[in-house]
Amino acid sequence: MPDSTRIKQLLIAAAVLLAGYGYTLFGIKPAPVPAEPKETVQRQDHFNSQDNSAAVIAKAFANRESNVEVSGVGVVTRILPDDRSGSRHQRFILRLVNGQTLLVAHNIDLAPRVDDLATGDGVTFKGEYEWGPKGGTLHWTHHDPGGSHPGGWIEHNGKRYQ
Repeated sequence: MPDSTRIKQLLIAAAVLLAGYGYTLFGIKPAPVPAEPKETVQRQDHFNSQDNSAAVIAKAFANRESNVEVSGVGVVTRILPDDRSGSRHQRFILRLVNGQTLLVAHNIDLAPRVDDLATGDGVTFKGEYEWGPKGGTLHWTHHDPGGSHPGGWIEHNGKRYQ
């Protein structure tokens, strides 16, 4: 039987997913919003595509693939010290809905630090997956100042960091 920490993590991940799908489980729909801006429509499309994101990352891990554009949701399981060699990176570990862990290396020289991040918090993300023996690394969670790479982001507590 799973321990209470594991159950808590699974419940948080489920809550994040349910919120992303607009509370459709019980047929509750948010009040209609007049003409959505383009950013909101893109965000909604992102949530609709997350149902297989953990599977995409699991496949990339199993096949030792890198340079894979991914998006998804996860729960923070550990906050690591910043990497200060070269470009500075805020680092933390996410557990995906399938149980896989993912190291997030968020470049804080190009994007703002994710505020008030704590163990147990749910986040959504878009970035690039790089294979690693412990589950892989997510990077490019920021804009590309050179404009040659797709931009990524992290969302936490309703705020997008890019």
